[in-house]
Amino acid sequence: MAGLTRRTGGALLVAFLLAGGGAMAEPLMHEQRIDLWPDRPTGTPSDLQQTITERSESLFRADRALSGIVDPSLTVFLPEVPNGTSVIIAPGGSYRRVVLDKEGSEIAATLARTGVTAFVLAYRLPGEGHAEGADAPLADGQRAMRIVRQRAGEWGLDPARVGFLGFSAAGHLGATLVAQHDYPFYDRLDAADDLPARPDFAALLYPVITMQDKGVHEGSRTALLGEGPTAEAKEAYSPELHVTDTSPETFLLLADDDPSVPPANAIRFYSALHDAGVKAELHVFRDGGHGFGIRGADDLPVARWPALLTDWMVRIGMMPNT
Repeated sequence: MAGLTRRTGGALLVAFLLAGGGAMAEPLMHEQRIDLWPDRPTGTPSDLQQTITERSESLFRADRALSGIVDPSLTVFLPEVPNGTSVIIAPGGSYRRVVLDKEGSEIAATLARTGVTAFVLAYRLPGEGHAEGADAPLADGQRAMRIVRQRAGEWGLDPARVGFLGFSAAGHLGATLVAQHDYPFYDRLDAADDLPARPDFAALLYPVITMQDKGVHEGSRTALLGEGPTAEAKEAYSPELHVTDTSPETFLLLADDDPSVPPANAIRFYSALHDAGVKAELHVFRDGGHGFGIRGADDLPVARWPALLTDWMVRIGMMPNT
């Protein structure tokens, strides 16, 4: 993690909006791609090429994985009747790939039916040689929050109702934004970076959290920190150790029979939020395994999670009760 000065939050956001920031009035288009950075990030490997791998055995249901991400971006999924709430969706993939469909577009389409404007995040993968290393996906997450907040007025969105939804390894990305939202994972680039990267609310599904030895998802830690990380690195990148009372309300959901990511990850993060006085909601289902998204939940009780999430968003004032 880079050792730069910490940024302020709400005051900068209010000042920016009062100054007329984001007043271009350019409408969003469905499935529009929005680059996070004006140019390809410095230190991107010159030989890295974006690759989409189809993993589905079905002719009618895609299961694509994206790697070689050199131009981090957001892809927009518009509701027919927007309600002003927006959510950045970060699909999982063990920090080795970004799962585009079952934890990306399918989730975005489901949220769009509730009036939420969804942005699917394609973030850089830390093991692909980027100069920022472990900070690359975290910088992309912060930048995505700031870009959506900067352009919220232009898109008819409420800049105080921008959430983050992270799955699996991207749950670690989301938990980092919850706990360390004001930590400078990259140098200021433009006016967007004067805005807070703190989500107004967050949801983490079957998340990777800790980088400590006990309870770690070894594959995600190796992809993020490499083989044999130092004790200092494990601590720095374990967001449960950095929660403060400025963290936003958070929704956590997982299955007790998860064979990949120990349930202790989400439980430990919930406990850290609770101890810091931050309201949080934790759902642990008996069955579901890992990576169920929506399609993998079948007829199990965990399939109700989208309704649980949207009900929670209404209760905490982050979505209108329609």
